[in-house]
Amino acid sequence: MWLLSFILPILRLYLVGVKVLLYQLFNKSFTLPVLPTQNGRVAIVTGGARGMGYETARHLASLGMHVVIAGNSEEEGLQAVKKIHEEGSEVKVEFLFLDLCSLKSVRQFVHRFKARALPLHVLVNNAGIMLVPEGKTEDGFELHFGLNYLGHFLLTNLLLDKLKRSGRHGACSRVVTMSSATHYVGILNMEDLQGRSCYSAHGAYSQSKLALVLFTYHLQEKLTAGGFPVTSNAVDPGMVDTDLYNNLCIPAQAAKKPVAKMLFRIPAEGASTSILAATASQLEGVGGCYFYNGERTESADMTYDHNVRAELWKQSCALVGLREI
Repeated sequence: MWLLSFILPILRLYLVGVKVLLYQLFNKSFTLPVLPTQNGRVAIVTGGARGMGYETARHLASLGMHVVIAGNSEEEGLQAVKKIHEEGSEVKVEFLFLDLCSLKSVRQFVHRFKARALPLHVLVNNAGIMLVPEGKTEDGFELHFGLNYLGHFLLTNLLLDKLKRSGRHGACSRVVTMSSATHYVGILNMEDLQGRSCYSAHGAYSQSKLALVLFTYHLQEKLTAGGFPVTSNAVDPGMVDTDLYNNLCIPAQAAKKPVAKMLFRIPAEGASTSILAATASQLEGVGGCYFYNGERTESADMTYDHNVRAELWKQSCALVGLREI
């Protein structure tokens, strides 16, 4: 039984990967349309120092947005800022330290950002880890669940007041959350969200990405009910050649290299859907959606279950020490 519980998530994850690769074999990455200038708007991009996060931050800055790169490596963050400045001397981009593995660090980041007295129009929840060995965050949470999901859950909730005040009807603030196709095979065990009964890195990763979609939809439900000028959407970048795959076993990494050259998307392509969701005029006021390759698509059936979303939200609030509202 234990062996089956360990192997099934791996098989599900690789089947999803094959399906995505087949799609990418026959379908090119969409081309971003001409996007409106973003002068006067402010964005935070988590994990914005490299990979898709860097490409997102770079593109938003090129549109005139003031971008705050949030990451856990000051050296990488400052290098990213320097690189973006070199591409355009007039861009506004800066780095602030954020460790999503620490709830204390999340709160400190929010405090530092709010002390700047800047508005906040776009929050891109991009940072993530994949298939890391079993471990715990500073607060004792399973790493995938803690960093990918709970860190962003707390960050978003602590910044909601800023997002609400900065948006207005006709020019909403936007929350864009990075999920992936692995959420389709994710299993959410409300009795064991930390995967303590039987740990699988594959299962933990897909669960964290499923949790992010459930969070995205429930957040939109709350925002709509309150009449707030903020939208919340989830995006799927496809299979992209980034450092996330560094934790694959050696045989899998060897097999991945030739496949990645032919079929994986480059980070700039992977970031395109996030950039679209953060800026496109045609998505003004549109929330509670899942976007893949530039188009709205259906997410897993479970993500449309209000009771599941509400229960996860309730448990998440308790885990990070937020009062449920």
